[in-house]
Amino acid sequence: MNPFPWSAIAAGVFACGILPLGCFGQTFALDSTKGLHPRDVTIDVTSYEGRKALRVMPTPEADTAWEAGKTVSGGGIVVLPGAMFHNGTIELDVSGKPRAGAVADARGFVGVAFRVNADASKYNCFYIRPTNGRAEDQLRRNHAVQYMSFPDYEWSRLRKETPGKYESYADLVPGEWTKIKIEVNGEKARLYVNGASQPVLMVNDLKLGDSKGAVALWIGVGTEAYFANLRLSE
Repeated sequence: MNPFPWSAIAAGVFACGILPLGCFGQTFALDSTKGLHPRDVTIDVTSYEGRKALRVMPTPEADTAWEAGKTVSGGGIVVLPGAMFHNGTIELDVSGKPRAGAVADARGFVGVAFRVNADASKYNCFYIRPTNGRAEDQLRRNHAVQYMSFPDYEWSRLRKETPGKYESYADLVPGEWTKIKIEVNGEKARLYVNGASQPVLMVNDLKLGDSKGAVALWIGVGTEAYFANLRLSE
């Protein structure tokens, strides 16, 4: 797997109109594809639910491989330019729903990857499953939000080895905007949804340890996702 051109990514900061990280944080309007680095996804800018947003969808090849059982989770990421992240807060608005023609297992998976390594082969991730938020089955509701670490600790391994520890419930509606906030400190992280004062999911043992890396938008297979207004702060 080829490494990302980190010098080019850093140069994209000003091209994308991004504020530098520091006391005032770093903002990404996500109203342009310029400088973004998609992997196994397609991206474009559109108007969605009253705002300009970045639309992200899996490539047909990624969805086909997952549907055929050749991959565990599929999906992909969009690496943001100039966003080297260690400790701090990630905030953004996301919307996810199963894409037209998706298989029944699609849940509208959408979230954020952080501390992405140089070749994007490893990262931490929090994501939501919007169709689970108000499902009639309680077990599905309990799987509404998820932490995973790619590639060694994907959701299937975590659910099998430590049931319930890395996923939880949150009230979600597919296709609607959801506010996500992630607080990261060392090997700990907290996920907040829609402005709640308490986290919906706590992780005290991030699987990549106390590392640093890039930030990326993340989606799972069978998903039509939208992203807007991302902000990083330390």
